Amino acid sequence: MNLETVTFVRIYLTEADKSLQDLLRCLHDQAKVRGVTVFRAVTGFGRSGVVHSSSLLDLSLNLPVAVEFFDSPERVDDILKHLKDRLEPGHVVVWQAQVNC
Repeated sequence: MNLETVTFVRIYLTEADKSLQDLLRCLHDQAKVRGVTVFRAVTGFGRSGVVHSSSLLDLSLNLPVAVEFFDSPERVDDILKHLKDRLEPGHVVVWQAQVNC
């Protein structure tokens, strides 16, 4: 199996975050990354300590989401430079990974 080194990115937001749709458009239309997945969480909290959670009685539209994508290290560096002013500090996690090609 041939492996390629890529940079993997996870961005933490909430469903109601206005930057979510802009981020997805940017990754799809402008950056044309290799693929994006958005995971919707059941519950979560960040630095503020505010818990975002779902329950049977509350159909919250502000649940946590994690946006994940990967691409070549050079492309991800360029994308993150473009996104740095759109995303709050502490919401982006980046690491190196291997993908089969």
